[in-house]
Amino acid sequence: MDELNDTDYEAYEQDIELLVDTLRKCFDAPKARYNVIGHQNTLFIEIEGLDELSNEEISEVAEPVLEELDMDFDEISLLPLKK
Repeated sequence: MDELNDTDYEAYEQDIELLVDTLRKCFDAPKARYNVIGHQNTLFIEIEGLDELSNEEISEVAEPVLEELDMDFDEISLLPLKK
């Protein structure tokens, strides 16, 4: 696997931040944040207010966004934002 240079890493971070912000807006949430667990190739996205929605409601909103995603994560998990 090729090493990421600074430009690649910045673009990667910008892509994640755009995804998180897009999902935050889709859920009309005031706050969201993310955490990447590299050794598991997993992206955790915490969004304020998700604890008030059912899994079906979350899927209905998030699936169209995630289907358009062109990132190589093994798993993307949406979680309620912990304060």
